[in-house]
Amino acid sequence: MLSEFFSPSGHGVLPAGDIWTFAAVAALAIVVGAVVQSTVGLGLGLVGAPVLSLLDPTLVPGALLVAVIVLPALTLIQEREHVDWRGIAWGLPARLPGTVLGVWVVAALPPRALAGAVGAMVLIAVALSLRSFRVRITPVSLVAAGALSGFAGTATSIGGPPMALLYQYEEPARVRATLAAFFLFGGALSLTALGIGGQLDTRTVVVGAAGIPLVALGFAAGVALRSRVEPGPLRLGMLAVVAASAVALLVQAVLG
Repeated sequence: MLSEFFSPSGHGVLPAGDIWTFAAVAALAIVVGAVVQSTVGLGLGLVGAPVLSLLDPTLVPGALLVAVIVLPALTLIQEREHVDWRGIAWGLPARLPGTVLGVWVVAALPPRALAGAVGAMVLIAVALSLRSFRVRITPVSLVAAGALSGFAGTATSIGGPPMALLYQYEEPARVRATLAAFFLFGGALSLTALGIGGQLDTRTVVVGAAGIPLVALGFAAGVALRSRVEPGPLRLGMLAVVAASAVALLVQAVLG
């Protein structure tokens, strides 16, 4: 029955069986995250991961990685001519060792500890995003960002900030397209690694697949909003909500 797949496990803030609250809150987080990412280049993992971890940490990172894979594909269809393929050539291979380490972390940590790891990773990403310091795009920085993205993306489904920091001063279309290419190939690699490592069960895949139409809806809304909403205020508002979710995750991990 579908209720078996969408019923919370009870490891998060929701009791087992509270399907409708889980579905409503998770759906809202996915749509909002997709709107933000299709506007500024990243955001679905930052919004979705802490919320999903609060609701049911046993679904992180697999379910979100399954759902999010469609978003970079849609972005590339629209803006593929803006991709920095040289940057992808340096950064993407470096994601492999980080991905392997991420699979180990997912296998080793219990759900509550993984939720705490997601919260910490999100707060670090928010702090780095707010500082907006400039890092030159070089082969060395691309390799380092690729490895960090592989680890963070596989362990917590939040792999965007390292690459985003490198490209934040580029043209918006170039940022969106390059990050989309990196997320698409890198996300496929993370999903494959999690599957091989036995960390991608049927329930995780089903819940993630159910989120794909919501991601597509958020993408369409984000495209429509690009010319009407300033990315700066939208990004700051998103980071505030994300930081609050991350703090809640850390409190949950500490207090149980």
